[in-house]
Amino acid sequence: MLVTAALTTILVLTLIGNGSSGQPRADRSESTTTAGKASPSTPGQTGPGAPLSDLATPLPGMPAVTNPANIYAAAGANMLTPVTRGVPYRIYVPNSGGSSVTVIDPSNYSVLATYHTGLNPQHVVPGYDLRTLYVTNDLANSLTPIDPHTGQPAGPNIPVDDPYNMYFTPDGRYAVVVAEARQHLDFRDPHTFALKHRVTVNCAGVDHIDFAANGAYLIATCEFAGRLVRVDLHTLTVDGYLDLPGSSPQDIKLDPTGHTFYVADKNHAGVWRIDAASFRPVGFIPTGPDAHGLYPSRDARDLYVTNRGNGSITVIDFATAKIVTTWRIPGGGSPDMGGVSPDGRVLWVSGRYNSVVYALSTANGRLLTEISVGSQPHGLCVWPQPGRYSLGHTGITR
Repeated sequence: MLVTAALTTILVLTLIGNGSSGQPRADRSESTTTAGKASPSTPGQTGPGAPLSDLATPLPGMPAVTNPANIYAAAGANMLTPVTRGVPYRIYVPNSGGSSVTVIDPSNYSVLATYHTGLNPQHVVPGYDLRTLYVTNDLANSLTPIDPHTGQPAGPNIPVDDPYNMYFTPDGRYAVVVAEARQHLDFRDPHTFALKHRVTVNCAGVDHIDFAANGAYLIATCEFAGRLVRVDLHTLTVDGYLDLPGSSPQDIKLDPTGHTFYVADKNHAGVWRIDAASFRPVGFIPTGPDAHGLYPSRDARDLYVTNRGNGSITVIDFATAKIVTTWRIPGGGSPDMGGVSPDGRVLWVSGRYNSVVYALSTANGRLLTEISVGSQPHGLCVWPQPGRYSLGHTGITR
């Protein structure tokens, strides 16, 4: 209750301090001193965003949004494309405490293979064109390509500096390698991974990203800095920062309408709601300790929030921004990253501190199975996924 009250106070102070216009300020300068930063008790913007006319322009080359009311409309249950249709249904688990990936057959919950990739594999990332999966071997400074038709490595590792995580711009022009230790967002060729452009961010622990509905910008979370950064994808420049005092932002996901970004906050044990247009917080939903991963349901009605600290999954209704229910893993656990099955019936998540993978029914939250894997399983990928193209991470498709 004290945490909730404190966060409510923060939100009220933010809205009063920012005024009621709902428009971001015109100052686009990036502050590198304490003078321009928010006070330690109030969320605020440092070098806040561009006028809406700048970021309202869609990113050229991005596939058209099929339904403005639901950006996930093309990623509904079993909506596979000719590229993904017929690909064997598998779960790919990076064991970040070692150097391997474990492959699971979900039809019988069996482990098919475990093979070497590179030191500290963090995520298994579908390529933009849905044809290849990439393992981000962070401390090995490499990507391991996987052929989803065989479930095996598709060639030698690709040298890439500090690939903690990886995304793809909505037009497919760039892979965005999240170099967390370097505080870089590296825009690379999506096939050769040659570096094309580097954006340096004042953003310790930059790690997760999502994109505007029109593709004009991305927002990245900064786990160790307690802030978010917005990057203009037209110009590939930092557009502004949003400080969330005392926070540790984790995963980020846009709601189906494209109006609100949800941001998991490990420290505050819940999820922030960030208005996409103004780049300001408009609400906070307490979910559970160490809130971490965010996954929309196949029908885009609900958001699944993994609470790593108490072994629970919170289900939030997108339309009302209210909690529907909370599922608890029997005996506790550490649900982390994962994805939803192609038919939408199963949520697969890694058990980061338990060396297991969980499969839960999305109908009632019942634990269907718990499968032993390697050390510190992290960003597992459920593949294939419905959708026309991949924005990366563990399978953000639209």
